[in-house]
Amino acid sequence: MSSTLAGRYGLHAVVRTKDGWAVPHAVVTVTDMSGHQVVRMDADAEGTVLTEPLSPGVYTVVVTAVGYAPIASTAIATASGSAELGVLVLARQGGVELPPPGVWTIDPAHSKVAATAQHLGLSSVQGRFSEFAGRIDIGTTAEASAVVAEIDATSIDTGNKTRDDHLRSADFLDVGPHPVISFRSTGLSPAGPDRWTLHGVLTLSGITREVDLDLAYLGTSPDPWGGLRAAFRAVTELRREDFAMNYNQIVQAGISLIGATLKVELDIQAVQGEPSAQA
Repeated sequence: MSSTLAGRYGLHAVVRTKDGWAVPHAVVTVTDMSGHQVVRMDADAEGTVLTEPLSPGVYTVVVTAVGYAPIASTAIATASGSAELGVLVLARQGGVELPPPGVWTIDPAHSKVAATAQHLGLSSVQGRFSEFAGRIDIGTTAEASAVVAEIDATSIDTGNKTRDDHLRSADFLDVGPHPVISFRSTGLSPAGPDRWTLHGVLTLSGITREVDLDLAYLGTSPDPWGGLRAAFRAVTELRREDFAMNYNQIVQAGISLIGATLKVELDIQAVQGEPSAQA
């Protein structure tokens, strides 16, 4: 849009869930006071909507998205044609319902498993695992649900071969004798609307420890292949020393090459059914 690139824009808004996640598939419709539709567009990958300048006046803005209750808001375009609505929050339809009970299979092609470590106390380095699998058994209640997953430790990728080879060594992941990282849930307890603490045991570098993950359920949606998908996000923090990853290097008094903790982030899409049932 040439006018927006030139610094002029119309309606600006960001569509989010109440957990703060973007809703990139949201559709925003803008109508004038006579009911005439003047704009209809999708939010971008960050949930942002930015239109061409509008004629000065009052507008009705309706936001819809699959799996969410629609909302309406009033926007007033100034003489410059801009209208700022800020963050528009969508609530999931049906409140905090879980996905339908049964087996759900993690889809690695549309999921992310990543770990981030501090580097020199200044910046961070993120590594992603490209090979993993798992299943989620949704019960009739959240507490009756369970998760099992396995990660190929050799698939770590930080974008630097030398660093990746070191991470696979006995100083860190020790992939020779321990090529698989495994997780098995042991329980689930509520932590707020759409949020839970997922309790489980993690086996990493041959060492098993209890871990808790902060889990958010992001909703369900049909996919283009006739399936049904559920989305989740989970985060936790691990101490390297708990898994005997004690390697470090002091580069300056009080400053370590690598931080003592790892931030683990999981963005998961799961498809309803066993793997053989997927398209």
